[in-house]
Amino acid sequence: MQNVVNEVVVSPFAKVRECPETGYKSLYAEIAFERGEVISSFHARETFDRPSYLTLQISDLQHINIDPEFLQYINHSCNPNVFFDTIAMQVIALRNIKIGEEFSFFYPSTEWAMDRGFDCICQSENCLEFIQGAAYISPSILLDYKLSPHIRKKLTV
Repeated sequence: MQNVVNEVVVSPFAKVRECPETGYKSLYAEIAFERGEVISSFHARETFDRPSYLTLQISDLQHINIDPEFLQYINHSCNPNVFFDTIAMQVIALRNIKIGEEFSFFYPSTEWAMDRGFDCICQSENCLEFIQGAAYISPSILLDYKLSPHIRKKLTV
C-alpha cells in the first residue's frame, strides 16, 4: 500500500505537502521560477528578541514569525534553491526551480545561533550533517553561500 501525501495549494505558486508518517510539512513549487526571480515577499507577523523553532532571524536581535505563514515550510538544505533576503523581505530563487520541486534554504544564511540544532537529512554532496546556525560553521564554508548581511557582518568582525 502506497502512502498518500496530503497536499494543500496555499498560493498560486506553492503547495504544502505533509508526510503522513512524520507529520513534517514542506513547500513545493506550483510554477517554475528562474534564477534571481522573486518568489514571494514576506513580513513580520510577530517579532522577538531570541530565536525559536519557527522564527527567521532578520538582524542581530530580531527574529520573526513570517507572513505569509506557509513560507515557514521552506525547509533546510545544504544545497538550497532559495534565499530569504532579510533586507528586501523577499524570497529569491538562487537557481532555476522546476514545477514540483521542493523549496529549500540554507538556515545558517539567516540564523546565527538557532534555538535547537538538528541532524541534516538533505543528502546533498556538501551536506554539513548537523545544523545549529552560522556560529558553528567555519567561515570558509559559509562564504560559499549567499548570506544575510547580519551573518556576513559577523564573519568580518
